[in-house]
Amino acid sequence: MSEQSALSVVTVRIERPATGGGVGRADDGRVIFVRHSLPGELVEVQVTESSSTFYRGDAVRVLEASPDRVAAPCPYAHAGGCGGCDLQHASLGAQLSWKASLVTEHLRRISGLEIEVTVTETKGPISGSRTRLRCGVDDEGRLGLRTARSHQLVALDACWIGDERFEPAFGHSWRGVSEVELRAIGDGEPFAVARRESERGTTFELRSLVGAPLHPSTESRVAVHDFLFSVSPLSFWQSHRSAPTVLLDAVLEMANVGDGDDVVDLFSGVGLFGVPLAKRVGANGRLTAVESSPFAVRDARTNASGLKQMKVREWSVTPRSVNDAVRVGATVVLDPPRHGLAKGVAAALVRRSPRRVIYVSCDAATFARDLKVFLGGGFALNLLKVYDLFPMTEHVELVALLDSPA
Repeated sequence: MSEQSALSVVTVRIERPATGGGVGRADDGRVIFVRHSLPGELVEVQVTESSSTFYRGDAVRVLEASPDRVAAPCPYAHAGGCGGCDLQHASLGAQLSWKASLVTEHLRRISGLEIEVTVTETKGPISGSRTRLRCGVDDEGRLGLRTARSHQLVALDACWIGDERFEPAFGHSWRGVSEVELRAIGDGEPFAVARRESERGTTFELRSLVGAPLHPSTESRVAVHDFLFSVSPLSFWQSHRSAPTVLLDAVLEMANVGDGDDVVDLFSGVGLFGVPLAKRVGANGRLTAVESSPFAVRDARTNASGLKQMKVREWSVTPRSVNDAVRVGATVVLDPPRHGLAKGVAAALVRRSPRRVIYVSCDAATFARDLKVFLGGGFALNLLKVYDLFPMTEHVELVALLDSPA
């Protein structure tokens, strides 16, 4: 297949799942990654990208379907459509199997671990489960999501997986802004954070879902178990409705801390893990929260009001800040962004000899990369939980317990 034929249609048998779609082989032997396909299927593929070693494409016709294939519930989930949900054509069981296969492969290939992975299904309806939705804005002011591996926007009338209360935003014109994040965190009224680009730089405006200006003090208030969190419009919060509770429960179980313990919460955000852990270590303990976002730092200090044992530091997580924050024998919780730990951070943590590390990750590949450093430093992976907190996509959330060799 030549570069000139990059947009041709080829017939491929899908062999296995992989990041970016099912994997097959083109006639010339090159690997081809096929979105909207399932293992075992024979599909016609519209090739969208080619290189000297691989192709990418979309399944545009299914010649032999997998028994796991289902009708996508969202009308935008198809070849050339919205790139947000890449597994809507798969049954729930097939989605969990797909994700487990990807995590297993990353751990084997990157970390050198051969372990059996099970992905835990999240209870509750999938439709409407996403409480944050970041949308682009087209030239006509319509909200949209991008096609896979592209900047091209697909204008939407609604988002099947987004909170049902977002619906008015899709009927409003957002002309003049470049991006809109819809937020339905907690029980309050949903609102939008509109990003505007100008010669003076980037500004953010708080608006209702139909564009009316909101007071700058607008924020979300959300309860997780017995804890109430303030979340500013520019602070991070988990997007799946159940994720904060699921992840907090896992972290508390693995941390297993009590009165007088020393805990460090890296990438601490608004204090989802730090505040409950601070209460567990009590007045005789110590919790150091490290967060780079000034908005999240302000929220965390509000949420930690009255907890004198919790100190929130506005630092980036670097080898230097690890050396300053982590003491020998501490329990460390870390929840980095998708790209994982910065260079040298995992090695710095190993050198500081914490008692245990609880690593929360939304990317199996970068988790496996960082895990390799911990394993090389003598830490043991004693527990790994994998949760389906990004339904209808390839993504998962992982929570790992790493115990010190000491």
